[in-house]
Amino acid sequence: MGDSSNSELPNEQAVAARWSGLRSELNQLYSKITELEMELSEHSLVISAIQPLDQGRKCFRMIGGVLVERTVGEVLPAVQRNKEGLQEVITRLSEALVKKKKELADFEAKYKIKIRKTDDIGSSKEEDRPRDSSAAQGVLVASS
Repeated sequence: MGDSSNSELPNEQAVAARWSGLRSELNQLYSKITELEMELSEHSLVISAIQPLDQGRKCFRMIGGVLVERTVGEVLPAVQRNKEGLQEVITRLSEALVKKKKELADFEAKYKIKIRKTDDIGSSKEEDRPRDSSAAQGVLVASS
């Protein structure tokens, strides 16, 4: 992907397609991070619920879609390892998100892309108009 950002794109449709692709990648990163943060929260809840329990107490864990019987002493370290792994993945995805935001910002600067709300188009006095965010839609505008 780094190659395409250094070369000029042939036309406005290619620029719009690339911009749309970058936005899509950014949204996917946001979604995945949010999903993993929810899973991390669930792991934290499980850890806090079983940590004070007797290590020999019976508990059940879902492994590959199969419910298996284990003890708290066996499950707790595994859940903690999974939580640490999730934290690492979230950190890496957050770093990728920062890079993708920069790539998108650089692309928008290179091609002078500005986002306008549809309710702003055609108005010469934008600051005088009330903004209704529910009626506004994003529009891709490339200035010459």
